[in-house]
Amino acid sequence: MPHDSFDPTAPHSRQTDFSFEVGTRLTNPDGSQSLGRTGVIKTPHGEIKTPAFIAVGTKATVKAILPEAVAELGAQAVLANAYHLYLQPGSDLLDAAGGLGKFMNWSGPTFTDSGGFQVMSLGSGFKKVIDMKSVDQSGPDDAVAPGKERLANVDDDGVWFKSHLDGTKHRFSPEISMKVQHEIGADIMFAFDELTTLQNSRGYQIESLERTRLWAERCVREHFNLTDDRVGKEYQALFGVIQGAQYEDLRRKACQDLGAMAFDGFGIGGALEKENLGTIVGWCAEELPENKPRHLLGISEPDDIFTAIENGADTFDCVSPTRVARNSAFYTPHGRFNLSGSRYKRDFTPLAEGCECYTCTNYTRAYIQHMFKSKEILSHTLISIHNEHFVVKMVDDARQAIEDGTFHEMKERVMAEYYAGNPDPQGLPVLVTTA
Repeated sequence: MPHDSFDPTAPHSRQTDFSFEVGTRLTNPDGSQSLGRTGVIKTPHGEIKTPAFIAVGTKATVKAILPEAVAELGAQAVLANAYHLYLQPGSDLLDAAGGLGKFMNWSGPTFTDSGGFQVMSLGSGFKKVIDMKSVDQSGPDDAVAPGKERLANVDDDGVWFKSHLDGTKHRFSPEISMKVQHEIGADIMFAFDELTTLQNSRGYQIESLERTRLWAERCVREHFNLTDDRVGKEYQALFGVIQGAQYEDLRRKACQDLGAMAFDGFGIGGALEKENLGTIVGWCAEELPENKPRHLLGISEPDDIFTAIENGADTFDCVSPTRVARNSAFYTPHGRFNLSGSRYKRDFTPLAEGCECYTCTNYTRAYIQHMFKSKEILSHTLISIHNEHFVVKMVDDARQAIEDGTFHEMKERVMAEYYAGNPDPQGLPVLVTTA
Protein backbone atom coordinates (compact mmCIF):
# COMPACT_ATOMS: atom_id res chain seq x y z
CA MET A 1 0.00 0.00 0.00
CA PRO A 2 1.19 3.61 -0.61
CA HIS A 3 3.30 5.36 2.02
CA ASP A 4 1.76 8.49 3.50
CA SER A 5 4.76 10.65 2.55
CA PHE A 6 4.31 10.14 -1.21
CA ASP A 7 3.20 13.28 -3.06
CA PRO A 8 1.11 12.32 -6.15
CA THR A 9 1.27 15.92 -7.42
CA ALA A 10 5.07 16.01 -7.73
CA PRO A 11 6.25 15.24 -11.29
CA HIS A 12 8.85 12.64 -12.22
CA SER A 13 12.06 13.83 -13.85
CA ARG A 14 11.46 11.65 -16.93
CA GLN A 15 8.04 13.09 -17.76
CA THR A 16 9.74 15.56 -20.09
CA ASP A 17 10.20 12.62 -22.52
CA PHE A 18 6.47 12.98 -23.26
CA SER A 19 4.78 16.23 -24.25
CA PHE A 20 1.67 17.83 -25.71
CA GLU A 21 1.65 21.12 -27.56
CA VAL A 22 -1.60 22.97 -28.28
CA GLY A 23 -1.89 24.24 -31.86
CA THR A 24 -4.89 26.07 -33.33
CA ARG A 25 -7.88 26.80 -31.12
CA LEU A 26 -11.36 26.29 -32.56
CA THR A 27 -13.50 29.41 -32.85
CA ASN A 28 -17.29 29.29 -32.49
CA PRO A 29 -19.48 30.67 -35.29
CA ASP A 30 -20.16 33.78 -33.17
CA GLY A 31 -16.41 34.45 -32.88
CA SER A 32 -16.01 33.24 -29.30
CA GLN A 33 -13.36 30.68 -28.44
CA SER A 34 -14.37 27.02 -28.29
CA LEU A 35 -12.89 24.29 -26.11
CA GLY A 36 -11.76 22.43 -29.25
CA ARG A 37 -8.18 22.61 -30.46
CA THR A 38 -5.52 20.96 -32.55
CA GLY A 39 -2.26 19.79 -31.06
CA VAL A 40 0.67 17.39 -31.20
CA ILE A 41 1.36 14.57 -28.73
CA LYS A 42 5.04 13.59 -28.74
CA THR A 43 5.94 10.05 -27.66
CA PRO A 44 9.13 7.97 -27.89
CA HIS A 45 7.67 6.25 -30.98
CA GLY A 46 6.52 9.31 -32.86
CA GLU A 47 4.02 12.13 -32.91
CA ILE A 48 0.23 12.07 -32.91
CA LYS A 49 -1.43 15.06 -34.54
CA THR A 50 -4.68 15.80 -32.77
CA PRO A 51 -7.64 15.51 -32.97
CA ALA A 52 -6.94 11.86 -33.86
CA PHE A 53 -8.84 8.59 -33.99
CA ILE A 54 -6.85 5.79 -32.38
CA ALA A 55 -7.39 2.36 -33.96
CA VAL A 56 -8.25 -0.36 -31.44
CA GLY A 57 -5.97 -3.40 -31.51
CA THR A 58 -7.44 -5.24 -28.53
CA LYS A 59 -5.16 -8.29 -28.52
CA ALA A 60 -2.18 -6.63 -30.22
CA THR A 61 -3.99 -6.66 -33.55
CA VAL A 62 -6.58 -4.46 -35.22
CA LYS A 63 -8.95 -7.29 -36.07
CA ALA A 64 -8.48 -8.73 -39.57
CA ILE A 65 -5.97 -6.02 -40.62
CA LEU A 66 -2.20 -6.39 -40.97
CA PRO A 67 -0.30 -3.79 -38.90
CA GLU A 68 1.31 -2.57 -42.13
CA ALA A 69 -2.17 -1.98 -43.56
CA VAL A 70 -3.21 -0.09 -40.41
CA ALA A 71 -0.35 2.32 -41.08
CA GLU A 72 -1.22 2.60 -44.77
CA LEU A 73 -4.86 3.48 -44.07
CA GLY A 74 -3.65 6.47 -42.05
CA ALA A 75 -3.89 5.48 -38.39
CA GLN A 76 -1.34 7.31 -36.24
CA ALA A 77 -1.52 5.05 -33.18
CA VAL A 78 -3.02 1.79 -31.91
CA LEU A 79 -4.69 1.03 -28.56
CA ALA A 80 -4.43 -2.47 -27.04
CA ASN A 81 -6.23 -3.98 -24.08
CA ALA A 82 -4.32 -4.71 -20.87
CA TYR A 83 -6.97 -7.15 -19.55
CA HIS A 84 -6.90 -9.35 -22.65
CA LEU A 85 -3.12 -9.26 -23.06
CA TYR A 86 -2.63 -10.06 -19.37
CA LEU A 87 -4.74 -13.20 -19.76
CA GLN A 88 -3.28 -14.16 -23.14
CA PRO A 89 -0.38 -14.37 -23.95
CA GLY A 90 0.73 -12.68 -20.70
CA SER A 91 2.32 -9.28 -20.17
CA ASP A 92 5.65 -10.88 -19.27
CA LEU A 93 5.85 -12.37 -22.76
CA LEU A 94 5.32 -8.96 -24.37
CA ASP A 95 8.01 -7.54 -22.11
CA ALA A 96 10.42 -10.26 -23.25
CA ALA A 97 9.51 -9.53 -26.88
CA GLY A 98 10.52 -5.88 -26.48
CA GLY A 99 7.08 -4.42 -25.85
CA LEU A 100 3.76 -4.16 -27.65
CA GLY A 101 4.97 -2.28 -30.72
CA LYS A 102 7.84 -4.63 -31.45
CA PHE A 103 5.71 -7.70 -30.69
CA MET A 104 3.07 -6.72 -33.27
CA ASN A 105 5.43 -5.07 -35.76
CA TRP A 106 3.95 -1.60 -35.24
CA SER A 107 6.51 1.20 -35.20
CA GLY A 108 4.18 4.05 -34.22
CA PRO A 109 2.78 5.20 -30.86
CA THR A 110 0.76 2.74 -28.77
CA PHE A 111 -1.82 2.99 -25.98
CA THR A 112 -3.05 0.45 -23.43
CA ASP A 113 -6.14 0.83 -21.28
CA SER A 114 -5.97 -0.32 -17.66
CA GLY A 115 -8.26 -3.35 -17.96
CA GLY A 116 -10.84 -1.78 -15.65
CA PHE A 117 -13.62 -1.67 -18.24
CA GLN A 118 -13.25 -5.33 -19.18
CA VAL A 119 -12.94 -6.52 -15.58
CA MET A 120 -16.21 -4.78 -14.68
CA SER A 121 -18.24 -5.28 -17.87
CA LEU A 122 -17.25 -8.89 -18.54
CA GLY A 123 -17.34 -9.56 -14.82
CA SER A 124 -20.98 -8.49 -14.59
CA GLY A 125 -21.94 -10.57 -17.61
CA PHE A 126 -22.61 -7.65 -19.95
CA LYS A 127 -19.81 -8.80 -22.30
CA LYS A 128 -18.48 -5.89 -24.36
CA VAL A 129 -21.29 -3.36 -23.96
CA ILE A 130 -22.89 -1.71 -20.95
CA ASP A 131 -26.14 0.22 -21.46
CA MET A 132 -25.33 3.93 -21.59
CA LYS A 133 -28.71 5.09 -22.89
CA SER A 134 -31.06 5.04 -19.93
CA VAL A 135 -30.70 6.36 -16.40
CA ASP A 136 -32.55 3.64 -14.49
CA GLN A 137 -31.37 3.41 -10.89
CA SER A 138 -34.16 1.13 -9.65
CA GLY A 139 -31.95 -1.95 -9.55
CA PRO A 140 -29.07 -2.92 -7.26
CA ASP A 141 -25.62 -1.35 -7.70
CA ASP A 142 -24.05 -4.79 -8.17
CA ALA A 143 -26.45 -5.88 -10.94
CA VAL A 144 -25.46 -8.59 -13.40
CA ALA A 145 -26.81 -9.36 -16.84
CA PRO A 146 -29.87 -11.66 -16.87
CA GLY A 147 -28.87 -15.31 -16.55
CA LYS A 148 -25.22 -14.48 -15.86
CA GLU A 149 -22.96 -15.01 -12.85
CA ARG A 150 -20.99 -12.11 -11.35
CA LEU A 151 -17.33 -12.72 -12.17
CA ALA A 152 -15.86 -9.57 -10.58
CA ASN A 153 -15.98 -8.22 -7.04
CA VAL A 154 -14.65 -4.81 -6.04
CA ASP A 155 -13.08 -3.86 -2.72
CA ASP A 156 -11.09 -0.80 -1.69
CA ASP A 157 -7.78 -2.46 -2.54
CA GLY A 158 -8.70 -3.75 -6.03
CA VAL A 159 -10.81 -6.30 -7.88
CA TRP A 160 -11.03 -10.08 -7.82
CA PHE A 161 -12.26 -11.46 -11.12
CA LYS A 162 -12.61 -14.72 -13.01
CA SER A 163 -11.14 -15.07 -16.47
CA HIS A 164 -13.78 -15.16 -19.20
CA LEU A 165 -11.48 -17.64 -20.98
CA ASP A 166 -11.15 -20.45 -18.43
CA GLY A 167 -12.72 -19.31 -15.17
CA THR A 168 -9.43 -18.96 -13.30
CA LYS A 169 -9.35 -16.38 -10.51
CA HIS A 170 -7.20 -13.25 -10.83
CA ARG A 171 -6.52 -10.04 -8.95
CA PHE A 172 -6.17 -6.53 -10.39
CA SER A 173 -5.14 -3.60 -8.23
CA PRO A 174 -3.59 -0.24 -9.15
CA GLU A 175 -0.14 -1.74 -8.56
CA ILE A 176 -0.82 -4.88 -10.61
CA SER A 177 -2.36 -2.87 -13.46
CA MET A 178 0.71 -0.62 -13.56
CA LYS A 179 3.03 -3.64 -13.58
CA VAL A 180 1.06 -5.27 -16.41
CA GLN A 181 0.98 -2.10 -18.50
CA HIS A 182 4.68 -1.38 -17.96
CA GLU A 183 5.44 -4.90 -19.17
CA ILE A 184 3.20 -4.46 -22.21
CA GLY A 185 5.26 -1.36 -22.90
CA ALA A 186 2.83 1.07 -24.57
CA ASP A 187 3.72 4.76 -24.94
CA ILE A 188 0.51 5.80 -23.15
CA MET A 189 -1.17 3.90 -20.31
CA PHE A 190 -4.31 4.55 -18.27
CA ALA A 191 -4.67 4.48 -14.50
CA PHE A 192 -6.76 1.69 -12.99
CA ASP A 193 -10.28 2.92 -12.25
CA GLU A 194 -13.67 1.53 -11.32
CA LEU A 195 -16.22 1.50 -14.11
CA THR A 196 -19.70 2.65 -13.17
CA THR A 197 -22.84 2.77 -15.28
CA LEU A 198 -25.88 5.00 -15.58
CA GLN A 199 -27.78 2.41 -13.53
CA ASN A 200 -25.64 2.94 -10.42
CA SER A 201 -27.12 5.15 -7.70
CA ARG A 202 -25.64 8.58 -7.00
CA GLY A 203 -24.51 7.30 -3.61
CA TYR A 204 -22.52 4.54 -5.26
CA GLN A 205 -21.09 6.98 -7.83
CA ILE A 206 -19.74 9.10 -4.96
CA GLU A 207 -18.26 6.05 -3.23
CA SER A 208 -16.73 4.80 -6.48
CA LEU A 209 -15.29 8.22 -7.36
CA GLU A 210 -13.38 8.33 -4.08
CA ARG A 211 -12.13 4.78 -4.65
CA THR A 212 -10.93 5.75 -8.13
CA ARG A 213 -9.20 8.86 -6.69
CA LEU A 214 -7.28 6.78 -4.18
CA TRP A 215 -6.45 4.22 -6.86
CA ALA A 216 -5.17 7.06 -9.07
CA GLU A 217 -2.72 8.14 -6.36
CA ARG A 218 -1.50 4.56 -6.04
CA CYS A 219 -1.14 4.29 -9.82
CA VAL A 220 1.06 7.42 -9.94
CA ARG A 221 3.23 6.10 -7.13
CA GLU A 222 3.68 2.65 -8.67
CA HIS A 223 4.21 4.13 -12.14
CA PHE A 224 7.07 6.28 -10.84
CA ASN A 225 8.57 3.32 -8.94
CA LEU A 226 8.47 1.14 -12.05
CA THR A 227 9.89 3.96 -14.19
CA ASP A 228 12.86 4.10 -11.81
CA ASP A 229 13.25 0.32 -11.60
CA ARG A 230 13.02 -0.47 -15.32
CA VAL A 231 16.33 1.12 -16.27
CA GLY A 232 16.88 1.48 -20.01
CA LYS A 233 13.18 1.38 -20.91
CA GLU A 234 11.60 4.28 -22.79
CA TYR A 235 9.33 6.53 -20.74
CA GLN A 236 5.66 5.52 -20.70
CA ALA A 237 3.10 8.25 -20.13
CA LEU A 238 0.26 7.71 -17.64
CA PHE A 239 -3.24 9.16 -18.08
CA GLY A 240 -5.70 9.48 -15.20
CA VAL A 241 -9.30 8.40 -15.87
CA ILE A 242 -12.18 10.78 -15.12
CA GLN A 243 -15.38 9.21 -13.82
CA GLY A 244 -18.55 10.76 -12.35
CA ALA A 245 -21.30 9.54 -14.70
CA GLN A 246 -23.88 12.22 -15.62
CA TYR A 247 -23.30 14.38 -12.53
CA GLU A 248 -21.64 17.75 -13.15
CA ASP A 249 -20.36 18.17 -9.59
CA LEU A 250 -18.80 14.68 -9.59
CA ARG A 251 -17.18 15.10 -13.00
CA ARG A 252 -15.72 18.48 -12.05
CA LYS A 253 -14.50 17.13 -8.71
CA ALA A 254 -12.81 14.19 -10.43
CA CYS A 255 -11.11 16.58 -12.86
CA GLN A 256 -9.91 18.82 -10.05
CA ASP A 257 -8.64 15.90 -7.96
CA LEU A 258 -6.86 14.03 -10.76
CA GLY A 259 -5.90 17.22 -12.58
CA ALA A 260 -3.72 18.16 -9.61
CA MET A 261 -1.85 14.84 -9.79
CA ALA A 262 1.26 14.25 -11.88
CA PHE A 263 -0.50 12.59 -14.80
CA ASP A 264 0.70 13.13 -18.38
CA GLY A 265 -2.85 13.34 -19.72
CA PHE A 266 -6.39 12.22 -19.00
CA GLY A 267 -9.02 9.78 -20.20
CA ILE A 268 -12.70 10.65 -19.99
CA GLY A 269 -14.53 7.42 -19.26
CA GLY A 270 -17.44 5.81 -17.53
CA ALA A 271 -21.13 6.33 -18.13
CA LEU A 272 -21.98 8.94 -20.76
CA GLU A 273 -25.50 9.60 -21.98
CA LYS A 274 -25.19 10.12 -25.72
CA GLU A 275 -27.32 13.26 -25.73
CA ASN A 276 -25.17 14.78 -22.98
CA LEU A 277 -21.79 13.68 -24.33
CA GLY A 278 -20.72 17.16 -25.42
CA THR A 279 -21.80 18.74 -22.16
CA ILE A 280 -19.90 16.19 -20.05
CA VAL A 281 -16.74 16.42 -22.19
CA GLY A 282 -17.00 20.20 -21.92
CA TRP A 283 -17.16 20.10 -18.11
CA CYS A 284 -13.98 18.05 -18.11
CA ALA A 285 -12.17 20.25 -20.65
CA GLU A 286 -12.95 23.33 -18.56
CA GLU A 287 -11.41 21.79 -15.43
CA LEU A 288 -8.45 19.74 -16.71
CA PRO A 289 -5.00 21.27 -17.33
CA GLU A 290 -4.90 22.97 -20.74
CA ASN A 291 -1.42 21.68 -21.56
CA LYS A 292 -2.27 17.97 -21.24
CA PRO A 293 -4.13 15.79 -23.79
CA ARG A 294 -7.65 14.46 -23.23
CA HIS A 295 -8.71 11.06 -24.54
CA LEU A 296 -12.40 10.13 -24.83
CA LEU A 297 -12.80 6.39 -24.44
CA GLY A 298 -15.04 4.43 -26.79
CA ILE A 299 -16.64 6.61 -29.52
CA SER A 300 -16.54 6.48 -33.34
CA GLU A 301 -19.88 7.67 -34.77
CA PRO A 302 -19.59 10.93 -36.75
CA ASP A 303 -21.99 12.93 -34.56
CA ASP A 304 -20.17 11.86 -31.39
CA ILE A 305 -16.77 12.63 -32.89
CA PHE A 306 -17.67 16.16 -34.00
CA THR A 307 -19.35 16.85 -30.65
CA ALA A 308 -16.31 15.55 -28.77
CA ILE A 309 -13.87 17.60 -30.85
CA GLU A 310 -15.65 20.90 -30.39
CA ASN A 311 -15.93 20.28 -26.64
CA GLY A 312 -12.23 19.65 -26.13
CA ALA A 313 -11.41 15.96 -26.73
CA ASP A 314 -8.05 15.42 -28.44
CA THR A 315 -8.09 11.67 -29.14
CA PHE A 316 -10.68 8.88 -29.06
CA ASP A 317 -10.93 5.18 -29.79
CA CYS A 318 -13.60 2.59 -30.56
CA VAL A 319 -13.85 -1.01 -31.76
CA SER A 320 -16.94 -0.22 -33.87
CA PRO A 321 -15.32 0.22 -37.33
CA THR A 322 -14.00 -3.35 -37.38
CA ARG A 323 -16.82 -4.86 -35.34
CA VAL A 324 -19.56 -3.73 -37.72
CA ALA A 325 -17.37 -4.71 -40.69
CA ARG A 326 -17.61 -8.34 -39.63
CA ASN A 327 -21.37 -8.06 -40.15
CA SER A 328 -20.82 -6.49 -43.61
CA ALA A 329 -21.65 -2.91 -42.53
CA PHE A 330 -19.62 -0.19 -44.25
CA TYR A 331 -19.37 3.59 -43.91
CA THR A 332 -20.04 6.05 -46.72
CA PRO A 333 -20.55 9.83 -46.78
CA HIS A 334 -24.29 9.04 -47.15
CA GLY A 335 -24.50 6.87 -44.02
CA ARG A 336 -23.75 3.32 -42.96
CA PHE A 337 -25.12 0.50 -45.08
CA ASN A 338 -25.09 -3.29 -45.01
CA LEU A 339 -23.36 -5.06 -47.89
CA SER A 340 -25.41 -8.23 -47.48
CA GLY A 341 -28.35 -6.57 -49.27
CA SER A 342 -29.32 -8.00 -52.65
CA ARG A 343 -28.79 -4.68 -54.47
CA TYR A 344 -25.03 -5.10 -54.08
CA LYS A 345 -24.74 -8.45 -55.86
CA ARG A 346 -24.03 -6.82 -59.22
CA ASP A 347 -22.70 -3.49 -57.95
CA PHE A 348 -19.24 -3.08 -59.46
CA THR A 349 -18.48 0.24 -57.76
CA PRO A 350 -16.19 0.69 -54.72
CA LEU A 351 -17.60 0.79 -51.21
CA ALA A 352 -17.53 4.59 -51.37
CA GLU A 353 -16.97 6.66 -54.52
CA GLY A 354 -13.89 8.84 -54.21
CA CYS A 355 -12.45 6.89 -51.26
CA GLU A 356 -8.72 6.34 -51.68
CA CYS A 357 -8.34 3.42 -49.26
CA TYR A 358 -6.77 0.14 -50.42
CA THR A 359 -10.16 -1.61 -50.55
CA CYS A 360 -11.94 1.02 -52.63
CA THR A 361 -8.96 1.38 -54.97
CA ASN A 362 -8.86 -2.33 -55.75
CA TYR A 363 -12.20 -4.06 -55.04
CA THR A 364 -15.90 -3.74 -55.80
CA ARG A 365 -18.97 -4.09 -53.67
CA ALA A 366 -20.00 -7.12 -55.73
CA TYR A 367 -16.76 -8.96 -54.99
CA ILE A 368 -16.77 -8.12 -51.26
CA GLN A 369 -20.41 -9.17 -50.98
CA HIS A 370 -19.51 -12.47 -52.65
CA MET A 371 -16.73 -12.93 -50.06
CA PHE A 372 -19.17 -12.20 -47.23
CA LYS A 373 -21.90 -14.50 -48.58
CA SER A 374 -19.30 -17.22 -49.08
CA LYS A 375 -18.17 -16.79 -45.48
CA GLU A 376 -14.69 -15.88 -46.65
CA ILE A 377 -12.68 -14.00 -44.01
CA LEU A 378 -11.33 -11.67 -46.68
CA SER A 379 -14.60 -9.73 -46.53
CA HIS A 380 -13.83 -8.82 -42.91
CA THR A 381 -10.38 -7.56 -43.89
CA LEU A 382 -11.51 -5.47 -46.84
CA ILE A 383 -14.45 -3.81 -45.08
CA SER A 384 -12.41 -3.24 -41.91
CA ILE A 385 -9.67 -1.47 -43.87
CA HIS A 386 -12.26 0.80 -45.46
CA ASN A 387 -14.14 1.54 -42.21
CA GLU A 388 -10.99 2.36 -40.26
CA HIS A 389 -9.79 4.60 -43.11
CA PHE A 390 -13.17 6.35 -43.25
CA VAL A 391 -13.17 7.29 -39.56
CA VAL A 392 -9.45 8.16 -39.43
CA LYS A 393 -9.78 10.42 -42.49
CA MET A 394 -12.91 12.10 -41.18
CA VAL A 395 -11.05 13.08 -38.01
CA ASP A 396 -7.97 14.12 -40.02
CA ASP A 397 -10.22 16.31 -42.18
CA ALA A 398 -11.78 17.82 -39.06
CA ARG A 399 -8.30 18.63 -37.73
CA GLN A 400 -7.40 20.34 -41.01
CA ALA A 401 -10.71 22.21 -40.97
CA ILE A 402 -9.87 23.65 -37.54
CA GLU A 403 -6.54 24.81 -38.94
CA ASP A 404 -8.30 26.34 -41.97
CA GLY A 405 -11.11 27.95 -39.97
CA THR A 406 -13.80 25.88 -41.75
CA PHE A 407 -14.66 23.31 -39.06
CA HIS A 408 -18.29 24.33 -38.53
CA GLU A 409 -19.05 24.38 -42.26
CA MET A 410 -17.45 20.95 -42.63
CA LYS A 411 -19.37 19.56 -39.66
CA GLU A 412 -22.69 20.86 -41.03
CA ARG A 413 -22.00 19.39 -44.47
CA VAL A 414 -20.83 15.98 -43.24
CA MET A 415 -23.63 15.59 -40.71
CA ALA A 416 -26.36 16.64 -43.12
CA GLU A 417 -25.20 14.11 -45.70
CA TYR A 418 -24.42 11.24 -43.34
CA TYR A 419 -27.65 11.45 -41.31
CA ALA A 420 -30.05 12.30 -44.15
CA GLY A 421 -31.62 8.85 -43.80
CA ASN A 422 -31.78 8.29 -47.54
CA PRO A 423 -31.11 4.97 -49.30
CA ASP A 424 -27.58 4.42 -50.57
CA PRO A 425 -27.49 6.55 -53.76
CA GLN A 426 -24.39 4.86 -55.17
CA GLY A 427 -24.27 1.86 -57.49
CA LEU A 428 -27.06 -0.02 -59.19
CA PRO A 429 -30.71 -0.43 -58.21
CA VAL A 430 -32.10 -3.89 -57.52
CA LEU A 431 -32.65 -5.67 -60.82
CA VAL A 432 -36.29 -6.60 -61.49
CA THR A 433 -36.80 -9.62 -63.70
CA THR A 434 -39.97 -10.56 -65.56
CA ALA A 435 -41.17 -14.00 -66.53
